[in-house]
Amino acid sequence: MQITKESIIGDILDADFGVANYFLEIGMHCLGCPASRGESIEEACAVHGTDPEALVAKLNAHFAAKQ
Repeated sequence: MQITKESIIGDILDADFGVANYFLEIGMHCLGCPASRGESIEEACAVHGTDPEALVAKLNAHFAAKQ
């Protein structure tokens, strides 16, 4: 799975819920909320004041390690 800033959080969590910790680390504690599942990484990071590129890099490294 290739993650971009436009990737939808719900799709990422559905692929591997183990990545929830990466979102929780940056203050995204609303992962169960239907609204947050429909947000892109870029949108969520803007709301939480975090760097979307850093999160994308962590997520891509996680999925690459699973292959």
